[in-house]
Formats: sequence, structure tokens, C-alpha cells
Amino acid sequence: MGATVFVQPLDLVKNRMQLSGQGSKAREYKTSLHAVASILRNEGFRGIYTGWAFLTGQGSVGQVSLSLNLSYMRDTEYILSAGLLRQATYTTTRLGIYTVLFERLSKADGTPPNFFIKALIGMTAGAIGAFVGTPAEVALIRMTADGRLPSDQRRGYTNVFNALIRITREEGVTTLWRGCIPTMARAVVVNAAQLASYSQSKQALLDTGYFRDDILCHFCASMISGLVTTAASMPVDIVKTRIQNMKMIDGKPEYKNGLDVLVKVVGREGFFSLWKGFTPYYARLGPHTVLTFIFLEQMNKFYKIYFLDS
Repeated sequence: MGATVFVQPLDLVKNRMQLSGQGSKAREYKTSLHAVASILRNEGFRGIYTGWAFLTGQGSVGQVSLSLNLSYMRDTEYILSAGLLRQATYTTTRLGIYTVLFERLSKADGTPPNFFIKALIGMTAGAIGAFVGTPAEVALIRMTADGRLPSDQRRGYTNVFNALIRITREEGVTTLWRGCIPTMARAVVVNAAQLASYSQSKQALLDTGYFRDDILCHFCASMISGLVTTAASMPVDIVKTRIQNMKMIDGKPEYKNGLDVLVKVVGREGFFSLWKGFTPYYARLGPHTVLTFIFLEQMNKFYKIYFLDS
């Protein structure tokens, strides 16, 4: 959740890039920098945190950021955003299951599982975590996409909990798991690619003799891992994004399934559109991985000091 505070704006840009040019519309953003400039110009600085769901005492007239439009609230307060809720559900579940399985599959003498077992554990943990985190993911995708829609088509969710309640009431509880299969498929791909590439990159860096097993080495290895993971997972991610944000057209869903999304995206927008938003996606994934594990290690350290050793 701490890492998400820093990388949420990049996630917004990535989602906007992936939704740009959807259907028969002209592509709204030429590059990631163009997307950032357009968001800042049209929605203001707070617009880059759309989906953050800040609650304020007075809604700002004329601002596009719907997460700020809560004039009925009297007290200023912060509510967990869709991005934070996604991490609280998906990442907590993923890391928790991975740790438990890792410990149980380690040998009695403390020898850890081999590389393929680690990959399998990561894939399993990622798939289960993705299932648990899909409702927050759906809310996040919709909230970050709202600012690019015409005013009469915006869903107008006031915060992540309002989004979850309204989706359940208006579209049914199963809609919260719309895109669950591609989300889980993406999680499997991400965890498999991330684990393998990170391990290999870290070992390669250490073998050069210029790196030690410290934060600098972890940072560089995670950035390389992020590049590999981004290239492998983005086609699956754009399928997930389009399905979760799709609307009903004449009573029928915009896309039939994940394959239909791929066919339509490639046909209408070109093959390389599957990697739209690559730069912000990569810029987000690398730092997010580094920050997540730095925060996690520090929390584990304090937990051992103040709870286990006391």
C-alpha cells in the first residue's frame, strides 16, 4: 500500500493509454508524456490521483476528478482508494500464501525449494491473490477511466466503496469478478516472469563482481525483472483492462471474451497497441516491486524486534 502511494499516477497513465483509441475513436494520447500533460491540463494535479478517492468537505465545481466531488460530506478525511484496496487484498493474499507455501515446502534443514517449485508457488499465490483482489481491480479500472468519458457517460463513483456497492446493486455481484479469468492469467504470467527474471538478473549482477547483495543490487535486478515482466504481461493486462471497463451495447457485452478483445484491438488499433502504456507500466512495476519489498522487509524486521523477541 505504501508503494502504491508513489506509483498510482503511473497506473492511471497506463490505464488511460490502454483505453485510448478504444472502439472506433481516434487515439486520445500519442505518448505517455502526452497523456500526463493532457490529464494535468484538463483535470488538474489532483486528476493524476483519480481513483485515489479523497473525501473532502466541499466538492470542487468544474473539476473532472470525480473522487473529489463529495459535497455532502462535512468532515475532511481520507478513505482507502481503489488502488490501496487492491494492494490490501491482492498483494496481502499473494505474499501471505507464497510465504506459507514456501515455508511448508522447505526441507527440515532449512533448504529452500528449487527454482521450479518457487515458480509454481508464485503462480499459485498470484492466481489466488488475483481472484481475491478482482473486485478492487474492477473499481480501480472504472474510477481511473471515468475522467476520459463524456460527462453524460461517467459513472460518477464517489469512492471505492461506493463503486463496489453501486456495481453490486446496478449490475449484480458477479460483475465484481468481471475479467477475473484474464486477471488471474495475468497474475500467473507476472509472478512466473518476475520470479525467474529477478533471480537470473540478481545472480548475473552478483557474478560481475561490481555488486553486493544489497539494496542497489535488488533495485537493478527488479528493474530488469520489471522490463521482462512488462513485455510478457501487457497483452494479458490490456485484455483485463478492456473487459473490466466494457459497457453493454444494445443489451450485449462489448467483448465476448479475452480472445475477442485481442482480435479487435489488433484489427482496429494495430498489433503494437497491445503494448500501449508500456513506459508508465514499466516505470510503475519496477519501483513498485522495489518499494514493496523494502517496506515488507522493514515491517518484518520491526515485527521480529517488537513481537517475537519481546
